[in-house]
Amino acid sequence: MEFRDYYQILGVPRDATADAIKRAFRKLARKYHPDVSKEPDAEQHMKEVNEAYAVLSDPEKRAAYDQLGPGHRPGEEFRPPPGWDAGFEFSGGGFSPHEAADFSDFFTELFGHMGARPRRAAHGRGQDHYANIYLDLQDAFTGATRDITLRVPTVDKQTGRLSMVQRTLRVTIPKGVREGQLIRLAGQGYPGAGSGAAGDLLLEVHLKPDERYRVEGRDLSMTLPVAPWEAALGAVIAVPLPVGEVKVRIPAGAQSGTELRVRGKGLPGDPPGDLLLHVRVVLPPADTPRARELYATMARELAFDPRRRN
Repeated sequence: MEFRDYYQILGVPRDATADAIKRAFRKLARKYHPDVSKEPDAEQHMKEVNEAYAVLSDPEKRAAYDQLGPGHRPGEEFRPPPGWDAGFEFSGGGFSPHEAADFSDFFTELFGHMGARPRRAAHGRGQDHYANIYLDLQDAFTGATRDITLRVPTVDKQTGRLSMVQRTLRVTIPKGVREGQLIRLAGQGYPGAGSGAAGDLLLEVHLKPDERYRVEGRDLSMTLPVAPWEAALGAVIAVPLPVGEVKVRIPAGAQSGTELRVRGKGLPGDPPGDLLLHVRVVLPPADTPRARELYATMARELAFDPRRRN
């Protein structure tokens, strides 16, 4: 995926006002509109201008884009860093699927989730707001209460410049919360009109990558290193969980790649997930005279050829 510098496309500085962005767009639209333009590749240029304007004219998308920071070169290979949008609060509207179809993969990767949420404002009710939050696996395993700081983009009516307003909420994380699950905070969205009720705030949960576990729905998956004698003879070993541990029996003759399933030891729920263990046999190093002697003894006495076909 190639990085797109929307400010460069419109020819405006990063601190440009909303009016300056609108003027730049109108100037480029006159230059590249396919119906009147004589410029080469006018249609492609117009698509790029439309995409840049769709982002920079929308305070929420512009604020999210600005979080990527300067220093990226147009056209360079780019992937947004994990959690780049953590705590960014948005209202969930702004473009239709038909409009987004003309935009780049870069746009879809960053803003696809911002266009898919319905707006609800019946009877003066305020819009629902949304934010992505990133949790440690342990919080999902046990539940927790956390202070979550959200950033809300606002445009100063006097200057037309964009700024971010922060607010902090205390949030109860339910035990067993899953990737993609929504936590609803009633009345924490946009204020309603007149006597209308405020909208809700929906927090979409994402689990941070864990160095030991992989999460697949409610199941936890991990690589389990075992010694050669544990794999050959069988053993009962303690396997760590995000909280506590569980005793697991390694069957005699286990090989690297053997999968073991421990029922009910994944993420809590009804029913709970499972723990999937992928066995990896680890050889001890032959870094001492005694270790080399033991390996030499096995080589002589076991008559084992790992390349012999059965």
